[in-house]
Formats: sequence, C-alpha cells, structure tokens
Amino acid sequence: MTLISSPASGPAVSARVSEIVAANAGREGPLLPILHEIQQEFGHVPEDAVQVIAEGLNLGRAEVHGVISFYHDFRKLPAGRHVLKICRAEACQSMGSEALGERARAKLGLDWGETSADGRVTLEPIFCLGLCACAPAAMLDGELRARLDEASLDALLKEARA
Repeated sequence: MTLISSPASGPAVSARVSEIVAANAGREGPLLPILHEIQQEFGHVPEDAVQVIAEGLNLGRAEVHGVISFYHDFRKLPAGRHVLKICRAEACQSMGSEALGERARAKLGLDWGETSADGRVTLEPIFCLGLCACAPAAMLDGELRARLDEASLDALLKEARA
C-alpha cells in the first residue's frame, strides 16, 4: 500500500501559513481557527506548517502537534478525492458498524486514516454522526448515509471509487 505524499512544502507554503497565522494571531484561542484555515487551503496541515505556527503563536512544536493529533478531522496528508467516514460509536457498533468497517477496509485495501495510492478514496473512522436511531451510519463527501447493510455499503464503496 503506497500512500500519497504531501505536495505542500517549501517557501511558498511557509509564507502562506505565516499569512494565515498573522491574520488570526490576535484572536482568542487562535490555534484551532488557524489549523482549520490551513487545512481548508491545503487539504491537510503540512508538516512544514507546524514550526511556522509554533513560532507565530509562541508555542512549542509539541503543543501544535498535540492539537493536530488530538482532533480527528485534522490531516497530516491530503485526503483522497472522496472521503468515506464510517461511524464507530456505540449505537452504530450495536447495529453492526464494526463488521461494515472491516468489510470496507478489506474491499478498499486500506486501514483507517489511509488514502488509496491513486488518491481516489480516504477511509476514516468517525465517532458519532448523530444518526443513532438510523444506525449504522456513514458519510461520503459530507453526505450522510443511514441504515447501512452489506449491499448499501458495497454501493457506497463503488461510488467512492468512481
């Protein structure tokens, strides 16, 4: 399994990250808005950005890295063209999401958090979509899907690979 690498590095990326940090540094609690804006712009938080953010906010690299790794929505590498998130919270687990997650992992040849080598699909766990009454649930490219079974999951995987 080859994962796609981050194309976002170098002086131009550092300069843009510096602009984002400067524009948000005066806010109360600026780190999360900065990380969101960087991810929105680059599709992930490039490794080169961590040092720039740390210096701009007078934080340690470990603090910035800790926040990035704590929140599941921040990515260190670009996501695929399609992002499939399968709920792994208790209500969905009780309705079979673990088996569906294993099926998705096997069919895609990916582990949680990985992106296919062709850049088409990223598979991510999510720990509640708020569809507990319609479990098991997933989300493809921001669109919620509920009451999944093997057939509907297979259709979702086919759509994600397209």
